[in-house]
Amino acid sequence: MSEIHIDRHLYTTRPEPEGRLPREMAVYDLLERLDIPFVRVDHDVAMTIEDCQGVDELLGIDICKNLFLCNAQKTRFYLLLMPGGKQFKTKDLSKQIGSSRLSFAPAEYMEKYLGVTPGSATILGLMNDPDNQVQLIIDEDVTAQEDFGCHPCINTSSLKLKTSDVLEKLIPALGHTPVFVKL
Repeated sequence: MSEIHIDRHLYTTRPEPEGRLPREMAVYDLLERLDIPFVRVDHDVAMTIEDCQGVDELLGIDICKNLFLCNAQKTRFYLLLMPGGKQFKTKDLSKQIGSSRLSFAPAEYMEKYLGVTPGSATILGLMNDPDNQVQLIIDEDVTAQEDFGCHPCINTSSLKLKTSDVLEKLIPALGHTPVFVKL
């Protein structure tokens, strides 16, 4: 397990904008506009699910694994949400969504469509995809959890949201119709 520094304070308000990226502050604007409460933890850069283990413990959640994928031609893009502890098998997903040869999408497409950099993929990045270039895919096990963990478009903070708020408020506001899969 990687050891990253974690601010042990649990915040329920937006951070001060100084030193924060505009894309992160836009997340807090969106959550406030949708009346979605959150708990925030700040930490060092967390590039992997393993880096997030201490954050998970502090927030009392299993952070969601967010994988940004594409087809071989790089003409179809997908954001897959799945439990952090679950192993990703391409063939299981490919069969369910009817797309062969899925792979991780190159960083430039993540930045173009989600407005985030590698390690920061998040459902909240879909607010930067008004033309629905990215198909949201959610493993059913994610919907069974009471709480949902994700980054606010930057991997130096993590958020805890109610899964019901994600499904009933956030996703409709983002304008992306999810495809539910069982991995």
